Amino acid sequence: MIPAARPALTRASWLCIAPLVLLAALLFGTAVGETQIPFSTVIDVLSTQLGLSDRHISTVDEAVIWHYRMARAVVAACCGAGLALSGLVLQALLRNALADPYLLGISAGASTGVVMVTVAGIGAGVISMSVGAFTGALTAFAFVAMLAYMSGGTGVRSAGVLILAGIAGAQLFNALTAFIIAQSASAEQARGIMFWLLGSLSGVRWPDAWLAMPIAGLAVGMACWHVRTLDAFTFGTESAAVLGINLRWTKILLISTTALVTAIMVSITGAIGFVGLVVPHACRLIVGVRHRQLVPATALMGAVFLIVSDVVSRIIIPGQVVPIGVITALVGAPAFALIMVRGRRR
Repeated sequence: MIPAARPALTRASWLCIAPLVLLAALLFGTAVGETQIPFSTVIDVLSTQLGLSDRHISTVDEAVIWHYRMARAVVAACCGAGLALSGLVLQALLRNALADPYLLGISAGASTGVVMVTVAGIGAGVISMSVGAFTGALTAFAFVAMLAYMSGGTGVRSAGVLILAGIAGAQLFNALTAFIIAQSASAEQARGIMFWLLGSLSGVRWPDAWLAMPIAGLAVGMACWHVRTLDAFTFGTESAAVLGINLRWTKILLISTTALVTAIMVSITGAIGFVGLVVPHACRLIVGVRHRQLVPATALMGAVFLIVSDVVSRIIIPGQVVPIGVITALVGAPAFALIMVRGRRR
């Protein structure tokens, strides 16, 4: 039984607040970086690129602010929203507070698919990184579900068994990824891939943003369309069945969408962990447990969280960029432990 919903913001309030908060976060991610640039210069570059002014700007400032920082902030926002919503959907479907694409091995499977395409040459250049990542993500989740079922649980309904199977599956696919890198990659490729596997936004540009934005929109649209379904699954599969929800096809649709979103984001930024675990729980404390308010709050907080994490990764060590997955893990690991302790006490 879930706790009663807390007072939450109305839909009109979300329509007013969310764009302003997201815009402020994007501006923050663009203005702050390794090199200090006057805020007036940032505004001049952005207004010129958006067609709001025609001031003369230097090529260097344009490259750093628009083509590097702004594109990076947009991808971070899309990735954060997509991963956070993926975690929210999985937690509702599986009725498990620890469900997350990273912990269930979906991110690890997507990473393996990317490495098999880019390093091992699977598909001979016909298969793209995104297709490889999606295939790997679905394969990983299928393996985890099968392992949970064979371990004496009831497939995806067994919360504890599923998490253990997810950890085992993640380790297996991470080992497979390391084996492929060791066998097929050169020393230079191995260094770049290992840095990317920890989560990196260093190489993203506007073409990556044009791919990430529709995928993030798909995640938001799918979650908003199924808010009542997610509420029903939170009470249990029996309650969802009583309401006339087709359990099998609904799970297939939502899990496939989650795998697709995770796979595309992993193919762009690498495996970034704990976003789908931490953000939904923080939002439940703020807006309550009803998905009508929880979905937009999770998408917004996920976007802001990853933008801020990216900024921290760039400035925490002067002259060096830390993988963003390290920053999210430093926040997510203590949160993971706190969730486990609170769950055991309950």
